[in-house]
Amino acid sequence: MRKHDLEESHEQRPRRTRRARFDDEPEPARGGRLTAAERVRLARLREDAYTETAIPDGADRWSTWGESEHGPQPRPDWVITELAAVDTELGVLKTGKEADVHLVRRNLPGTEGTVLAAKRYRSGEHRLFHRDAGYLEGRRMRRSREMRAIESRSSFGRNLIAEQWAVAEFSALSRLWTVGAPVPYPVQRDGTEILLEFLGDGETAAPRLAQVRPEPGQLRELWFQTSAMLELLATQGLAHGDLSAYNLLVHRGQIMVIDLPQVVDIVANPGGLEFLARDVRNIATWFHARELPERLTAVPELIGELQEIAGLR
Repeated sequence: MRKHDLEESHEQRPRRTRRARFDDEPEPARGGRLTAAERVRLARLREDAYTETAIPDGADRWSTWGESEHGPQPRPDWVITELAAVDTELGVLKTGKEADVHLVRRNLPGTEGTVLAAKRYRSGEHRLFHRDAGYLEGRRMRRSREMRAIESRSSFGRNLIAEQWAVAEFSALSRLWTVGAPVPYPVQRDGTEILLEFLGDGETAAPRLAQVRPEPGQLRELWFQTSAMLELLATQGLAHGDLSAYNLLVHRGQIMVIDLPQVVDIVANPGGLEFLARDVRNIATWFHARELPERLTAVPELIGELQEIAGLR
């Protein structure tokens, strides 16, 4: 074949054009690379979509227990571990900048089952982790490439940060639950989703401390419970890192701590002592506003005691 025949053939070849999108069709995703755990999770979802039969009881998915990291032993009796169980979405409990919390019922077909709180960290395109640099001090990834991605806040780095938040929270809850801290039992972690013990009655969540209007006697009791919780965290060398009346629940008269992704190792983190002191001052301010005397909170003394308990004095 002559050269000009090849050129002519090339010119006559139809050009490939990009299909036009409809007005209501979403833009293609432009996120960064997925983490290894997220790739596995998505592959599993694709496989289920092709192979699974109809999910019983009108549920939304089969139980993800088999592929997840599990909570500590001894496991409460209400935790359902059978792989034949199903999960049904009941609604949204809370939306936030970093994660949303959903209500999920897990049950074996034909049984009532149990209600869980599903905390799901958002994808890298939408996440806004505020002040995350300070909290991440003292946490290190094994691979320098991953550390560089986190430090540059690339799309891949933000996905890694989301997974790190979930891992950190699940680990802290497991550790604190084991030593008897007032935290919800961490049932499982699957990628960036954590399933937790639901604190409430039926499908009604326990109120946040900020929503409670306690009588003077109850106010004092709640403060003593809060300070005891801070002492227990200090024995583990930890500070909540963002403590306020909005991440403490009052469940059947007892203080319960939630929202622990930013938990701070007060020994490894250079700003650990400041995080500890800020936690105490923030929560004490709420109690002072409800007329609890400052002589009872004794903030400077409490901060000193917590530092001593943590072995930093």
